Amino acid sequence: MTETPRDVTSAAASSGPAAPRRARHLMDPNAPRPVRNVRAEKESLTRVQQWVMSTLAVTTGLHMAAGLILAAMFLDERGTVSQVGLNMIAGIFGVLSIAAALAIHKRAWLSPWLTLGMVPTIVGLWLTFG
Repeated sequence: MTETPRDVTSAAASSGPAAPRRARHLMDPNAPRPVRNVRAEKESLTRVQQWVMSTLAVTTGLHMAAGLILAAMFLDERGTVSQVGLNMIAGIFGVLSIAAALAIHKRAWLSPWLTLGMVPTIVGLWLTFG
């Protein structure tokens, strides 16, 4: 027995419910919106990546500096030179983290912003000897 086109459509319709129509305001993964300005989109993504990387670099460097400051605080009183040395190394890590952030943003890493990296040394010396 051969089926007519009418039988085929009725058989397809009765095989299951049709896929629900997606609302217009929702994203359709099978049909993404086209990017109108590719260059602006790439620049935006690059800028976000730079901020994420520089934030990670500064946060990591400052965590290391904080650990060195804590180590200096818990050394016994006879190791004054060691306490000062650890605080100075903390400042070096602070300066390096600021320099890394400036380099990630493609700015001159030798700038007045590097003095901000010496804050861990000042705070560490105050906490250790204050």
